[in-house]
Amino acid sequence: MVASITIIKKISYSKCMDIFQFILLGLAAYLMGSIPFGYLIARARGIDIRKVGSGNIGSTNITRALGFKWGVLVAALDFSKGYLVSMLAAHFYPGGWQLLVISLIAVLGHVFSGFLAFKGGKGVATTFGILAFYFGIPYFVLFLIIWYLAVKYIKLMSLVNLIVGLLLPLAFWVKYHTVPHLLLGVALCGVIWWSHRENIKRLLKGKELPTNY
Repeated sequence: MVASITIIKKISYSKCMDIFQFILLGLAAYLMGSIPFGYLIARARGIDIRKVGSGNIGSTNITRALGFKWGVLVAALDFSKGYLVSMLAAHFYPGGWQLLVISLIAVLGHVFSGFLAFKGGKGVATTFGILAFYFGIPYFVLFLIIWYLAVKYIKLMSLVNLIVGLLLPLAFWVKYHTVPHLLLGVALCGVIWWSHRENIKRLLKGKELPTNY
């Protein structure tokens, strides 16, 4: 009887520690995702990016306000949030559903930044970091080339990003053939479409500004 109670206590303690670890990693993912690199870089150069152009803190608006090299820097930093969070989570949950949830939390942190009153970017660059982790750098580089050429040809980055969002569930299913990965793709698609809701309105009205790079 005593031995059974001891075993139950050990199991309960282990489960509590697992839950605590998951919450801790989820919080870390959110905080990392929330870092508003675009806002901080623009602020350092004397600009409140929220009052310039579209008011978005992402690389597209940074490029319009500060130039191409700063836009690339912000995109790379936002990309790193998705990639590094996923890599960290994979160390603790290799192949587990917890890894997928923590990856998603990083994107939610970027879109709903706790440092900017729960307003942030559109989550595309951070999502790209997640894609690089889950699909591997070589495949991601190929995808990035196709994405860039599509933006250059179509001249509407928002439209390209919306199309990419729709393809994410299919991509995760083809790669992994699991429902949790499919749901991650669906969730990422939902976040991208929600964060582009104003772009969708402008696209439908034919008033979306073209992308010039």
